Amino acid sequence: MAAYFLAEITIHHPEKMGAYFDRVESTVADHEGIYLTRGGNTEIVEGSIGEHPLKVLLQFPTMEKLKSWYHSPEYQEIIGNRLDNADGNAMFIEGV
Repeated sequence: MAAYFLAEITIHHPEKMGAYFDRVESTVADHEGIYLTRGGNTEIVEGSIGEHPLKVLLQFPTMEKLKSWYHSPEYQEIIGNRLDNADGNAMFIEGV
């Protein structure tokens, strides 16, 4: 069953996120993930979700693959770069 990683992010210091930007895509691909969206226009039609303007949606074949990516040494090595220079929300979502 597919699983999704949804993040909404506000980047405060893009000039300091080079290491993250340079390596994140390969970490996703290494765990069979694909980008479904990375940025783009967002229109909130209900509720107050959307505190952060940049939306990223990744798809993985299974929840196990998603978690193996997120907790992998390769991703953990760069995630601090994003967390230090951006704010946001992230979640794992099990598909149908």
